[in-house]
Amino acid sequence: LSQLPGWSVRPDGSIVIATGNDDALGLYRCTPYNSYGTAGESRPTRVLLKDPPAFTVRPKEEYFQEVGRELVIPCAAHGDPPPTITWLKVGSVGKSSAQVDGNSSLVLHPLVKEQHGVWECTATNQVASVTTATSVHVLGTSPHAVTNVSVLPLLLAANISWEPGFDGGYFQRFSVWYTPLERYPPRAHHDWVSLSVPAGAQHLLVENLQPDITYQFSVLAQNKLGSGPFSQIVTSVPRGFPVTTVPPEPPAMTVHVFLSPPRALMANETVRGVLLRWEPPARASVALSGYALELRQDKGGWEVLERSIPGTDTQVLVPGLIKDAFYEFRLVALAGSYISEPSNTVNVSTAGMEVYPSRTQLPELLPQPVLAGVIGGICFLSVAVIFSTTAACIMNRRRAARVRKRRQDPPLVFSP
Repeated sequence: LSQLPGWSVRPDGSIVIATGNDDALGLYRCTPYNSYGTAGESRPTRVLLKDPPAFTVRPKEEYFQEVGRELVIPCAAHGDPPPTITWLKVGSVGKSSAQVDGNSSLVLHPLVKEQHGVWECTATNQVASVTTATSVHVLGTSPHAVTNVSVLPLLLAANISWEPGFDGGYFQRFSVWYTPLERYPPRAHHDWVSLSVPAGAQHLLVENLQPDITYQFSVLAQNKLGSGPFSQIVTSVPRGFPVTTVPPEPPAMTVHVFLSPPRALMANETVRGVLLRWEPPARASVALSGYALELRQDKGGWEVLERSIPGTDTQVLVPGLIKDAFYEFRLVALAGSYISEPSNTVNVSTAGMEVYPSRTQLPELLPQPVLAGVIGGICFLSVAVIFSTTAACIMNRRRAARVRKRRQDPPLVFSP
């Protein structure tokens, strides 16, 4: 063996051939022995050289095809003995609906949404197995579920982030859904609240959450063909205010007022307008006197839409929104001279809706500075008209007086 580079014998008697070549071909026998001799040699074994599989045709890195059509992905390999070609979708459970033709190509017909993903082609023979992969993108479908949803708990809030799934070939938008896990008397059942995510964003800050309550969060993707599946549900507990040592109160009477914001503001579209619903504040140390509704249009400034909503109401109808516009609504609680923090914000888009008029019917939507300018202009014009009329009357009277005086004066006579 010393004359053959790369050949060696292990302590257990096995022979190691580092590089297989024609020198390794042939019959081999093993003869064990010790100081007393040997019991004979083993039966002969034959060493044959075989080729592992090698791909002759590899699939492309990516394939794009419309749903319902046929997609054929080639894959071929050679070896000694000839290898067997198999196809498998990565992450699939059980057998897939893939078909393989006589050329070992993957045939997907008809192409369905569930066949979107990574596919592996594996060539196997007695020597080894080799694998290559390709990505299949199925176009013309609803979006796929988002992945890697994470929630970062904050002070009375939570920051939700995720990784988008495949959009199905169309622009997709996201919305975050959340609900408290515990059931308590004001909410005998789970009501999921949805918040729209700005276009292009992959995270959203959910505010005005209750401390020490477990919330469930999920993300939904939508495109022009519909909604995809909800993401996995992630639970989190928002942080509350830090506990501090309160010094003893002075003997004088001190009144502490606490008024939390309205909760779970939701918007539903009806044939009469947008119906807003909410739940009363969780904590209020004074009697609730009412609510004030605020809105802004297309990321403009906040305006007060209605400031006299009774404290016993938990819903209000907003009619007459402008067509093809984007609105944001929020609510504040009123208790005498005290005003709470704003509730969560809900988004309403009237794009493509035919139930709303082209111009608003709400006079409150006219900004107060514009209204003040209009009234001031009208008053200034009225004063100018009155002043001009008075001046004209005075000038006419003076002119008439001069004419009468000329007529009463005797004529002047000149003599030579």
